[in-house]
Amino acid sequence: MQRHVAILGAGPVGLDAALACADAGWPFTVYEAGDTVAAHVRAWGHARLFTPWDLNVSGRMRTHLPDAPTGDDCPTGAELATRLLGPLAALPAVQGRIRLRTRVAGIARTGLLKHEHIGTDTRAAALFSLLLDTPDGEDTAEADLVLDCTGTYSHPNTLGRGGIPAPGERALADRVTRTLPDTGDAGRWAGTVLLVGAGKSAQTAARDLAALPGTRVHWAVRGTAPDWGAVPDDTLPGRQHLVDTSRVLADGANDRVTVHTGAHVQALSPDGDRVRACLATEGGPREIVCDHVVALTGYTGDASLYRQLQVHECYATGAPMNLSAALLGSAGGDCLAQPSVGIEALRNPEPHFFILGAKSYGRLNTFLLRTGYEQIDQLAAAYAAESLSRCAAESSVSA
Repeated sequence: MQRHVAILGAGPVGLDAALACADAGWPFTVYEAGDTVAAHVRAWGHARLFTPWDLNVSGRMRTHLPDAPTGDDCPTGAELATRLLGPLAALPAVQGRIRLRTRVAGIARTGLLKHEHIGTDTRAAALFSLLLDTPDGEDTAEADLVLDCTGTYSHPNTLGRGGIPAPGERALADRVTRTLPDTGDAGRWAGTVLLVGAGKSAQTAARDLAALPGTRVHWAVRGTAPDWGAVPDDTLPGRQHLVDTSRVLADGANDRVTVHTGAHVQALSPDGDRVRACLATEGGPREIVCDHVVALTGYTGDASLYRQLQVHECYATGAPMNLSAALLGSAGGDCLAQPSVGIEALRNPEPHFFILGAKSYGRLNTFLLRTGYEQIDQLAAAYAAESLSRCAAESSVSA
């Protein structure tokens, strides 16, 4: 039986999955909510990756696109999209299989509710039913195998204490920037900026905003003594540069940047055309009237897509339980040292449904593109072996 595969998301991992399906001869459709492939990548196109081309191009991609970039240069998101992902989507093996501006709104097992036929062959044999939002209205589709590669960038975390929205945040949602600022237009960020977050996106924003002479930055960091995610003897120069820059800014080297440690946003409120932010900080309460609020407190995937499926999520990370357990059990927080977990860690209680790519890591921030490509390798190998086993069993019966 040839499986029809539904691939959700036309980012790097989704496109690599499409190539794997093409290689295996499996019919597939890629559903992409954006106007173009790699929509999330293009959204942070002005930022540069820490990892070089050789870690961002899979072996499968290079086979299909021999002229794909190579070497130790670290691409920007725009370069990754235009020099790799766009050309991949235009290949004959993939072209015509991608439905743009088509968002998967929900996934179910045809004829079955979430609690029915737990762990049975009946459930495994039932087709998946997908509800689609398309430019022409709602539509439906079916699939035997579903790969959720939708990523996380369109689902930012809020900036209040404990992860819930701060009072006033929802009412001022249109005044809060939750994506990495593009500082190419310096005038766009003139005035006072409240920046919240301490991860690599926030560090990148702090570095870039600090370079703008017309910008004053108040940087709210939750930790009282942040280590800025430093990795001993870091082999990724770009990542180490961000750590070094953050330390310099925290030490007060730039008089237009104030770093507030042990800080969280207690409330936001309008102040004319500006926003008044009440902060609790290590040094006491602070009130800041700002022109811009930039909330870079991380991203998590949209779990509502599969709320009618039997997915066991980790109560701490939000990632699939088996994968989360494997990752939490490994030592260290360096993304380059992530373990190869194998296909069993990727499986969910829901047969033939997989969460892959950045979304599969939940709240863990150690995902690399090469990890997503390894996930596709493991899945393709497992299903190829399953197909061979089925063919051998059918031949034995026929004999």
